[in-house]
Amino acid sequence: MPRHEFYDEDGTTDREQCPRCGDTFLADHGDRKHCGKCGYTEWE
Repeated sequence: MPRHEFYDEDGTTDREQCPRCGDTFLADHGDRKHCGKCGYTEWE
């Protein structure tokens, strides 16, 4: 999915960004959220 599809027309998004990288979205895998760039993981 292209990155521009994650944003609304007003430039906002509901996706969480990585607290380490700051410019990457966290992928939602159901039981965890993961950054593919640095490997940061939040377990739910």
